Amino acid sequence: MNLKDKSILITGGTGSLGKALTSHILKNSPDIKRLVIFSRDEQKQFDMAQEYPVSEYPQIRFFIGDIRDYDRVKRALKGIDYVIHAAAMKHVPIAEYNPMECVKTNILGAENLINACLETEVTRVVALSTDKAAAPVNLYGATKLASDKLFVAANNITGWNPIKFSVVRYGNVMGSNGSVIPFFLKKRKEGVLPITVESMTRFNISLQGGVDMVMHALEHAWGGEIFVPKIPSYKIMDIAEAIGPECDKPIIGIRPGEKIHEEMITSSDSFYTYDLGKYYTILPATHKWNLEEFISSFDAKRVEDGFKYNSGENDDWETVEGLRKLIVEHVDSDFKV
Repeated sequence: MNLKDKSILITGGTGSLGKALTSHILKNSPDIKRLVIFSRDEQKQFDMAQEYPVSEYPQIRFFIGDIRDYDRVKRALKGIDYVIHAAAMKHVPIAEYNPMECVKTNILGAENLINACLETEVTRVVALSTDKAAAPVNLYGATKLASDKLFVAANNITGWNPIKFSVVRYGNVMGSNGSVIPFFLKKRKEGVLPITVESMTRFNISLQGGVDMVMHALEHAWGGEIFVPKIPSYKIMDIAEAIGPECDKPIIGIRPGEKIHEEMITSSDSFYTYDLGKYYTILPATHKWNLEEFISSFDAKRVEDGFKYNSGENDDWETVEGLRKLIVEHVDSDFKV
């Protein structure tokens, strides 16, 4: 995607994916006009600024702010063309214990961003979702489902404005902050890897896979799509075996709000879901563009009624040895069993 002379803002830009997006954009589009890192954590912004000093990266800006603060969000969007929305409260147990804080960030923050984008010159918005937003059983998933709905429906109120809102939904990002692999790598030093449920499975995507999907949506979305990648799953016992084969693996039970298998497309979504080849897309029930033109442009094929996509019934699985190679490649280059 040609980003020459464009200005991009990343909310939650100091997070794992925000940093990966920053690296990708600066490497592939050095002629970008401006890249704004918007987040509320000053320490993370300070640390990231050491990696990207203004003397070497004059395009980058660091903007302290909270998506709960509409005025600050609107100020940050001045002169911005594209927005990637990665800011969220995402830890399931913390959200269960602090529900309104999660609602304020993930739902009200999404509404603030949408309204501010509609009032500025932004032309494209890509919001990050999660597999936990499909048939949610925890508060985090429920807030992200509400956020997805807000971004999809925002296309209905654009009026004359050419702005397009879309969503990308994917599973656990390998090595991201708070995810199971860094947790197990840390616990391995203690000789114990706590297992919730032996049958648990999860989808797996690399940081670069997440970045590629965001950039795909930024370039190709017509407005209102929820993009879902075709990615492998892994079994929790396989990831434990890959990291600590000699470790004790006590069963501690499922945590509040946790699923045994994650789902990204429910059977109820199947009536609006199309296969695009590398990705699936869940289309909005109402849209401003012509469906037949969309199908023709992307060679899209509607999935069968009742189709669902979950980590426990996937056709593509990571192996123990394959997981070890991925850990070395994407998480810890010094990892050895």
